Amino acid sequence: MSTVPAQAADIPPPGEIVTSPNVSHQGTLPKLPGLEPTVNTDIAFQDGYAYVGNYGGFSIYDIRRPNQAKLVSGIICPGSQMDVSVYGDLLFSAVDNSRSDDSCNSVAQGADVKESWEGVRIFDISDKKNPKYIKSVETNCGSHTLTLLPGKGRDRRNVYLYVSSYNPNTAFPDCQPPHDKISIIKVPLRKPTDAAVVATPVIFPDGGNETQPGLLLPTSGCHDITVYPEKNIAAGACMGDGVLFDISNPLAPKVTARVTDQNFAFWHSATFNNKGTKVVFTDELGGGSGATCNEATGPNRGADAIYDIVNGQLVFKSYFKISRYQADTENCVAHNGSLIPVKGKDIMVQAWYQGGVSFVDFTDSANPQEFGYFERGPEPDGGRGGIWSAYYYNGYVYATDYWRGLDVLKIEDSRTDPAKHVRVDRLNVQTQGSYPDRGRH
Repeated sequence: MSTVPAQAADIPPPGEIVTSPNVSHQGTLPKLPGLEPTVNTDIAFQDGYAYVGNYGGFSIYDIRRPNQAKLVSGIICPGSQMDVSVYGDLLFSAVDNSRSDDSCNSVAQGADVKESWEGVRIFDISDKKNPKYIKSVETNCGSHTLTLLPGKGRDRRNVYLYVSSYNPNTAFPDCQPPHDKISIIKVPLRKPTDAAVVATPVIFPDGGNETQPGLLLPTSGCHDITVYPEKNIAAGACMGDGVLFDISNPLAPKVTARVTDQNFAFWHSATFNNKGTKVVFTDELGGGSGATCNEATGPNRGADAIYDIVNGQLVFKSYFKISRYQADTENCVAHNGSLIPVKGKDIMVQAWYQGGVSFVDFTDSANPQEFGYFERGPEPDGGRGGIWSAYYYNGYVYATDYWRGLDVLKIEDSRTDPAKHVRVDRLNVQTQGSYPDRGRH
């Protein structure tokens, strides 16, 4: 079903939940006590547990029985954004907030101080009730996001982290311009305390997109990278540029295609379809704080851009943006989402901050269609809020609300019903894997 733009009178009252008929709200799981004042961010899944990042640390939830899901534990460890990935007994978190040191007792300290720290924290999560901080790795300009890439073959006892960061400044000793690169951390699974930066490949040797009018920031690295290890490809959302990589050599990703878009202010994230023949890029117009889901902004900015991959190149097909207008107080823009595993179809669920959660069929790249949604009315105080990430995992959608906690949603629709037969053990959304018709993956 295609939604109709909302008039002002159609905007729900503050905080009120509204859904399409095929979507139901199962409940909201609370944050770890102590994290209430800070913002929820990204999610990783493994063995029936959800790991939710937060500017102040992270929470662990037991979701093996979604209708009886519960908070298990977590850690107070400030340092935004704390985007997370998991692998085996390890959780990796990104810190892009300059700190006085690498500890969980650190305080914010300027990046112009040489001794300041930012980068990646590593936790042992083998005991879900008692996670332990075991290692930190400092990276240039910190770690705004991170992407986990498992080693292959003889290298399978290692994992790699592609660290995306940006905002260099001549006054920052560890974040000097032009910073057109990423950092790559190697983590030996048998001895994760030996994790270290092993490469800093330059992505834009001739400089990225720096002069386009309307850019939120000029390209100086990447905001986020999604890898598809089975196909040795990756897609980079790199501020002013969208790129494809060949990652057959994990330490030397090679740019194979690059595009810009006059309607994009900030290339934020990327999602491949299951076949690896399309990429959905998101534009975080307004940096996540702007009220851009309105008539004045229009349908082609702050939106998704859908590209087909043709002969190794990115070919633009269409934009998608939710058509339900939001109040002028509501931050709303394309944000984090994931595929829903329906064989032969290209379907995803996606967060839009205070625009809520949208279910989109982009099987026809030129004509994407929304067929379900969940949202709340504006934050009662008129401030920022909404859904940061919305991901499908084993029959349910889990969505991180800024302030409230972890929303659990369910969709009942003929388009998504086949996904109920697909089960995955681990899901780091920026580490895509192909899915089968049925059975485990």
